[in-house]
Amino acid sequence: MTEVRLDELLAPGVAADDVPELAPLLQARPLLAAFSTLFHGSEAEVLMRLLVLREIGRETDAPRWGPEQLRQRFAFLDPVKLETVLRRLRGNGLLEIGDDNRYALSNLGRNAVAAIGMLVSFSTEDDLELGFLTAQLAGLQAVGSVTPEALGHLLGKLNDLAWHFEDAIASGSEFRIADARRRLSANIRWIEKGTEILLELLADPDVPFDLARVAQRIGLAQSRLARADAAFQRAVNKIEAQRVTLGGSGISSSDVAGWLRGLDARRLVELAMGALAPAPELTLLAGGHELLDRAELTLSEEARQIESDTALPPAEEAPGSKQAEQEDLRLLQHFSQRLGRLAEPGCEPASLARLVAGGGFPAASYRLSLLALLADGGGEGGATPADGPIGDFMRLPLEVRFEAATVKVNEDEIATMSAGLVGAHGSLPAPETVPQLDSTETASLPDEA
Repeated sequence: MTEVRLDELLAPGVAADDVPELAPLLQARPLLAAFSTLFHGSEAEVLMRLLVLREIGRETDAPRWGPEQLRQRFAFLDPVKLETVLRRLRGNGLLEIGDDNRYALSNLGRNAVAAIGMLVSFSTEDDLELGFLTAQLAGLQAVGSVTPEALGHLLGKLNDLAWHFEDAIASGSEFRIADARRRLSANIRWIEKGTEILLELLADPDVPFDLARVAQRIGLAQSRLARADAAFQRAVNKIEAQRVTLGGSGISSSDVAGWLRGLDARRLVELAMGALAPAPELTLLAGGHELLDRAELTLSEEARQIESDTALPPAEEAPGSKQAEQEDLRLLQHFSQRLGRLAEPGCEPASLARLVAGGGFPAASYRLSLLALLADGGGEGGATPADGPIGDFMRLPLEVRFEAATVKVNEDEIATMSAGLVGAHGSLPAPETVPQLDSTETASLPDEA
């Protein structure tokens, strides 16, 4: 493969010396050549070079190796391949060989090994985010050689984390928020360490202006990250309020979503088979009577005039509240008379279904609510109104018992209702012997007038 020259990569008429950004890299050509030597080629070749270089540099008491020592130390490698690696490292200045024919790391090789070792020690995802940058900044600050570029790398990563956290909150996804919160917790110690470094840096009155400016921006970015935890908690509380629990199982919609996220694609396809349609299925939402209404409005001139008439109807006197009360009280008085006959001597208890039914669902519902009121607080010893139809009803010497079971009615707009008995005080049987009276049984009451 033909080697590409630098001037071939630049635009026509542009020289390398005309690009200021290239100057630091051109000055560091020997170092870059060393890393090119290490990382050029296949993954297996790179691993072998790094392995040999690191193991040679690991020996501290006797940092010089003879050929026989190297062959014994790397007995697990092919001898020919080992010789090739040693020759390549020595030819590119990473290894030195002395007059005694012993190998040792060059200064460039030892610095490369140290840099790679430090980077490998921060190989986990969380430590690689802020750990390596903060540790590098701490080392530069310890020797007094902090640069705006080193601070800029940390600032860029802090802003990237802040953007990621804000995007996770805006998504409303419980799982993205949980992942972002975990990342924040894993990096909090590095944020605190970075704060200490910045405080020491800004405490120096002679700190250069460009360093101080970037350091202040880093402080603002760290403050944004410190406030992110409270934002996470508010988002989690909002999601908690919207979480749906599936019946009484204790399983929530979040549990179902988490279970689905753990399935592979094949299993998800099996679950979705027959449950999802490739295209929306059209459903006729209008019934026949709706269509007839619209057709009548379109075809009938009279219907259109009625529809378009916006005049107010003539004024009418509103029905008085007393009339409505009298109607309600008449229904109450009639029901009180029917119930009063149950208090007569020798009258058998009657079922709720027989007493409540009659006059449609609204009237039956009204009677059932009166019986519930009588069961809760009526009868002897109960707190009742002093006078009036309601007071007379509440003072009826009757006992009402509701059962947990239901009975079928299937008439008078009632399908089923609660089972129970109504009778004079002391006339109801014990709960375990209460008969389940069907609505078809005849109660000891005359027909409703």
